[in-house]
Amino acid sequence: MLQPSTTALSQVHDLAMLDLDGVVYVGGDAVPGAPAHLEAARGAGQRLAFITNNASRPPSTVAEHLTRIGVPAAAEDVVTSAQAAARLLADRLKPGAPVVLLGAAGLEEAVRAAGLTPVGVEDDAEALVTGYGPDVLWREIMQAAVRVRDGLWWVASNTDLSIPTSYGTAPGHGVLVETVRRFAEVHPVVAGKPERPLLDETVRRVGGERPLMVGDRLDTDIAGARAAGIASLLVLTGVTGLAELVAAAPEERPTYLAPDLAGLLQPHPEVDATDGDGRCEVGGWRAGVVEGRLAVEGAGEVADWWRAVAVAGWAHLDAAGEAADTGGLRPPGQGDG
Repeated sequence: MLQPSTTALSQVHDLAMLDLDGVVYVGGDAVPGAPAHLEAARGAGQRLAFITNNASRPPSTVAEHLTRIGVPAAAEDVVTSAQAAARLLADRLKPGAPVVLLGAAGLEEAVRAAGLTPVGVEDDAEALVTGYGPDVLWREIMQAAVRVRDGLWWVASNTDLSIPTSYGTAPGHGVLVETVRRFAEVHPVVAGKPERPLLDETVRRVGGERPLMVGDRLDTDIAGARAAGIASLLVLTGVTGLAELVAAAPEERPTYLAPDLAGLLQPHPEVDATDGDGRCEVGGWRAGVVEGRLAVEGAGEVADWWRAVAVAGWAHLDAAGEAADTGGLRPPGQGDG
């Protein structure tokens, strides 16, 4: 399950591929401590790449935002699903090939940088590429769907069903993908997480022989890393809480686990799960599932509390086929637990 590391991850993995929202920032602000942790990781010699499924913003815009919140970044440090999608297109099509584009500025910039020609939905084309774009018109979506049904090759930047906005969680590009897919009865080639093209593109652009994916989402960040055969670090500053963690399927389980990006700078102890009774021990904590309910006793570091409950929860899920009840259980410092 979780793997140990006797040295800091920043020394074990020469490249950290960091998801953005929920890892580096939440909304417009840095996650507390993130700038300092990332500066220390860089100081230890670890390369940082900032990766995102969002295809709408050019890398330069993302880099400017990161720099404003205290995480210095250049455009070449940012890799987007738009760039990964453009790579998929360029690998198959001839230079200058016309591509119908439904999306925003980030997708258009990536397609042009790949040596391809964006065209309108009614123009002759060799492929369709789609990405999140708030100004994409419904009539263009309808026309694109008909063309896909009739055989036009389709690459989608990502399949995220929701995106965070200033007015709450809203439909993401995945809703458009599902609409076209159901109508045309065609599945697109997908560039973003959890598919591997975005991770491959990041390593290609930034370099690194021992990459580490760092994310807050089990179904995209962690599942994508496992599919690509890349080690992963799950941080708990975003969408994954206790209930989601203990219910993670095997393909969604991270290599390492930490409350925040300080996990890049620390060794990761081994979780002892050798008793055969489903109980797990690490760093002074002992966790297990009793009559379907997850229970923890002991004392120690908060990070080790999370590691103990994760491994105990996964062991129960694998044995019983259902997630443990976490009702009333709280991490140290957040109530009884």
